[in-house]
Amino acid sequence: MVDEAAFRELMGAVCAPVTVVTTTTGEGRPHGTTVSSFASLSLRPPMVSFALDNGSALLQHVRESRRVGVNVLAHGQEAVAAAFAGQGEGKFTGVPWHEDDGLPRLAGAGGWLVGTVNWLVPGGDHVLVLVQVVASEVSEAAPLVYARRTFGTHSRFERRIELSS
Repeated sequence: MVDEAAFRELMGAVCAPVTVVTTTTGEGRPHGTTVSSFASLSLRPPMVSFALDNGSALLQHVRESRRVGVNVLAHGQEAVAAAFAGQGEGKFTGVPWHEDDGLPRLAGAGGWLVGTVNWLVPGGDHVLVLVQVVASEVSEAAPLVYARRTFGTHSRFERRIELSS
């Protein structure tokens, strides 16, 4: 048996991109949550993946809408990541956003994509969401990453930010 605490500690040491995955509910309300399991999956066709907890409210909405927006957060958006990591309604309160292709897009994100959910694959206590990308944009902003319960960015990005200031 793998020791759960040791496994959690190991995986917590792996730097992960910080994203906020969004969708719109059937009533037209924005919904989103912070996700650090975001990854590129395929170039042809362009696909990404991320995992959502089986009990996630976002998962319920994604199952219905089959459309997602992925906001790849930029260095400096730690408060946004923390706000969307919480439970309950009101995550969008105080966070600048607008609708883009019918999905909630957060202001200042380093990247954005719109996707169609192709598959939902069960995986333990999570569901792996496989998404075909239909639109994407990227900025020059340094990416926000998370490891060992700390937000940051790659050190070379930090130097590039300092040099351009």
